[in-house]
Amino acid sequence: MALKIIDHGSAEYQQMVRLRNDMLRKPLGLHFEPSELEMEKQDVLMGAFEDDRILGCCLLTKVDEKTVRLRQMAVPNNLQGKGIGRALMIFAENIARDMGYRTLIMHARKTALGFYKKLGYYAKGEEFEEVTIPHYIMEKSL
Repeated sequence: MALKIIDHGSAEYQQMVRLRNDMLRKPLGLHFEPSELEMEKQDVLMGAFEDDRILGCCLLTKVDEKTVRLRQMAVPNNLQGKGIGRALMIFAENIARDMGYRTLIMHARKTALGFYKKLGYYAKGEEFEEVTIPHYIMEKSL
């Protein structure tokens, strides 16, 4: 498995968008707006690949000089539990740390709390609804 930064607009990016759409949007009856994808040019886009096939992805969005937000973490259901998400998280944390960020935050789906807690994240505040499902803000110092 190769972990790498993906260029916006590349063939790898198109795979990433398809994976995120299939895993995170379609099940909720949602889709990406072109303006949403255009804004990702400012983000750090990451993927896990086997040969040329995407196994998982996530992205980092700057919040402020010390804080970055993890977004759009996706691993296909049939590949979950194989360490892909964990490897992507460690990769994302290392990139964020190398870029000078001190804190990584996210809006984690309630169903993923256990996964993130195992990686040292803690929930802040109350449950809230985003994209029609329960989420928590989670945080970790880098």
